[in-house]
Amino acid sequence: MTKYIFVTGGVTSSLGKGIIAASLAKLLQARGFKVTIQKFDPYLNVDPGTLNPYEHGECYVTDDGAETDLDLGHYERFLNTPTSQANNVTTGRIYQTVINKERSGDYLGKTVQVIPHITDEIKRRVQLLGHNNEYDIVITELGGTVGDIESLPYLESLRQLRWELGKDNCLVIHLTLIPYLNAAKELKTKPTQHSVKELLNTGIQPDVLVCRTEHPITMDIRRKLALFCNVDVGSVIEAIDADSIYGVPIKMLKENLDTTVISKLRLQDKKEPDLKAWKTFLNKLRNPSKEINIGLVGKYNELQDAYKSIHEAFVHGGAVNECKVQVTPIHSEKVEELDNDRLAALLSKFDGILVAPGFGERGIEGKIRSIKVVRENNIPFFGICLGMQCAAVEFARNVAGIEGASSTEVEPDTANPIIDLMPDQKGVTKKGGTMRLGAYACDLRRKSRASGAYGKLKISERHRHRYEFNNAYKESFEKLGLVASGVNPDTGLVEIIELKGHPYFVATQFHPELKSTVENPHPLFVAFVEACLEHKQQRQKLEMEKVS
Repeated sequence: MTKYIFVTGGVTSSLGKGIIAASLAKLLQARGFKVTIQKFDPYLNVDPGTLNPYEHGECYVTDDGAETDLDLGHYERFLNTPTSQANNVTTGRIYQTVINKERSGDYLGKTVQVIPHITDEIKRRVQLLGHNNEYDIVITELGGTVGDIESLPYLESLRQLRWELGKDNCLVIHLTLIPYLNAAKELKTKPTQHSVKELLNTGIQPDVLVCRTEHPITMDIRRKLALFCNVDVGSVIEAIDADSIYGVPIKMLKENLDTTVISKLRLQDKKEPDLKAWKTFLNKLRNPSKEINIGLVGKYNELQDAYKSIHEAFVHGGAVNECKVQVTPIHSEKVEELDNDRLAALLSKFDGILVAPGFGERGIEGKIRSIKVVRENNIPFFGICLGMQCAAVEFARNVAGIEGASSTEVEPDTANPIIDLMPDQKGVTKKGGTMRLGAYACDLRRKSRASGAYGKLKISERHRHRYEFNNAYKESFEKLGLVASGVNPDTGLVEIIELKGHPYFVATQFHPELKSTVENPHPLFVAFVEACLEHKQQRQKLEMEKVS
């Protein structure tokens, strides 16, 4: 039967449960096991689709159109396998399901309570991915921190599952913090002891302790933790800070986390882990021969997690090119405060500019002005979603000479809606889960930059938008050099635009960053990094010629 692993967190939030879960899954996958990971979030939103990026970081979208937690991005980037609606569950979704059942009479007049109805629904969702025997192991990350009121129903469900499935089929990993007191020059185990005690109060004994730390954990500390937390010494795992999240699987391998788990679940070890491709990637990542600096023009730059997948896609694309990609945030609202000369001076320092996705009118003019500068100064440009829409508006205003060109998202009554609300969105009033979401087909134009990057003419990419390029302007734009190099075959929706005669000017309506993984870096990010490297070399050559 399918085995279940649960990852809980204690002491503090943001310890990296998602990275530990993904690292363990990677090691088990490398040993030949079929593994998937799911995330249970304790908030009451049905999904993170309506959350501001400042609240929860980026909203990650799966092929089947689920708006999910950003940790699912880590799962896909590490395992190189797609996730789905079933891989992310929130308290809001749990309660919504139970209340809908109550309204339809499924409970036959019984009093609906947290126990058993909510906990039963949690347990059903936990085991959903394991029911078809597609996976040997299902890893479940429980969001929040032990002790949070919001987490109690999940911990009670976990307690019940351990009893129902048996300890050979259900294992608990508790991620905790070993803080270092600089004044005392020592690591302190007491927070972890209290965290485990809090977990024990819910009836759950952790099987493995993974200890986040800034300094190595001595054997004495391991014995102390084992004694007071009631685990064996071999199950106290050191998770010392890594130079990159992609180095964590190797650290966990050295700490024998995978073999400890295999032993406790009484699994038959299939083979030694095959991490050759992963180590090759790490070697390129850690030993780059080149470096470029990309300016990321966005409106949520205060929180790096708002553009998490973009940052990681640059890591992947950079490693392929043996290049370190330094990403510098440029706030689009701040851009609006600069005059043309100062803006041109700012952007000319970079080897390339990416204009990021987003919603709403705030910072839009800053994005449009930035695109004008990179277009006129032949700086490599990559636009994503709103970035593509801004590129179309900028071209309409400053090349096509269309007065009042805008997006109806910003100016609903504009005379020239270059970007307009999609027809099937015009009657939509609810916000949650109603955008054009998930994977859609795209046909690429022959001999375009896009088809050259992909190496094929038919692709599928993930979307999250309500507005689209207005095809009424397509023919006139193409005559002026802005071509639609990618189009949805069913609707004619423009998916990719490119500017002829520019060193690199590509923008997409879809989100390519969502499909970039360690083993399959996204081709558009790889191509953009290559273009930025070439631009940097040419600029350096010109500077040397001026000096000589």
